[in-house]
Amino acid sequence: MTASNDEKWMNKKISRRDMLKLSGIGVAGVAIGASGLGGIMKVMGYDVFEPVADSTTARNKVDFYGKHQSGIITPVQTNIYFAALDVLFTSKKELQELFKQWTPLVVRLMNGELMVDLTTNTRVPTGDTGEAAGLDASNLSITIGVGPSLFEKLGIQHLKPEELKDLPHFPKDQLQKEFTGGDLCIQACADDPQVAFHAVRNLVRAASGKVEIKWSQAGFNSFPAGGGTPRNLFAFKDGTGNPSITDDKDLNKVVWVDKGWLKGGSYLVARKVQMHLETWDRTSYKEQEATFGRYRDSGAPFGKKKEFDDFDVEAKDSNGEYIMPDTSHVHLARKSGAHILRRSYSYASGVMTNTGAHDAGLMFISFQKDPAQFITIQNSLGRIDKMNEYITHRGSAVFACFPGVSKGSYIGEALFNAL
Repeated sequence: MTASNDEKWMNKKISRRDMLKLSGIGVAGVAIGASGLGGIMKVMGYDVFEPVADSTTARNKVDFYGKHQSGIITPVQTNIYFAALDVLFTSKKELQELFKQWTPLVVRLMNGELMVDLTTNTRVPTGDTGEAAGLDASNLSITIGVGPSLFEKLGIQHLKPEELKDLPHFPKDQLQKEFTGGDLCIQACADDPQVAFHAVRNLVRAASGKVEIKWSQAGFNSFPAGGGTPRNLFAFKDGTGNPSITDDKDLNKVVWVDKGWLKGGSYLVARKVQMHLETWDRTSYKEQEATFGRYRDSGAPFGKKKEFDDFDVEAKDSNGEYIMPDTSHVHLARKSGAHILRRSYSYASGVMTNTGAHDAGLMFISFQKDPAQFITIQNSLGRIDKMNEYITHRGSAVFACFPGVSKGSYIGEALFNAL
């Protein structure tokens, strides 16, 4: 990342002596405490809420400002770092200040800049951890959401949308507490894994003493050289049935909330899905295709030739048998009649120490205007989905992702305007 001079909010040059004067500390200045980066910057005389503009010169840049948050209909990047956070305060004002503080920092990160200019003073912690120095913006998108637990913690239950509640238990769920829930979420996606991780790391660091990470997951996608749908770790294409990200009519029907303070936002469903690769790898090719209801190589639904060919889920062959097995994943999902925007990533996190099996799977992410859309599909899959033989749901969370931010505004302003 570069340290551009294009409309920065922290472009002052401060000598070590001046910095120590401002902070009122000597060598012991490293003990700044739990006030976090915002506290450091206030001590140094900076306005932590000063607006920052989208850069017009950054390479591989996704804009921050707009009608909707980035990272929802942004073209899918190759990497994700997803974090669910818990807040350590109970004050609405502190939440508002956090979002105001994060807003210019997010813009800088998405501009491909260091979050805070580097200092020559070696006696204090650096404002930015620095691992993204020299890298460009890498199409970084950052999406912020709030979970159902936040509203009770802050005493603002009356503002919690009716649709925002913990997902129900589904057949075959084996959820682990350490991968479930969260007051806030940060979804950072980029075409460089270090850029995505750097963004989450530094935003959490800037909010030291205010938030802590409850759980997180890194993930990856790979795309064919000529473009196309990425494949999951079962080698099947993932996301074929998505609505077009350029079709406003489809997006308004499937993705965007159209009422209340969340209007223009969307609900994010996150599911950490372990894939039992060893079992899958012992399964015949024919049975693998029957599990999905699609041909592996082309991605086409059974009975069709191309990936995006439409199909009749009730179609039968001359023997009266379903062309697409009625226990296949695609058959059951289509039969539900519900639609979502999938934005999932594969993950590989070493081995399961108790079995020696791969700790790998799918960081399932979907966006929808109502979590009921996801619930309808999941209930349709139920206990009869053949995929259940090869996967286990380990983590689950749902978040309301704010509408976009206009220049001069801040993340989540619509929520606070509703107070």
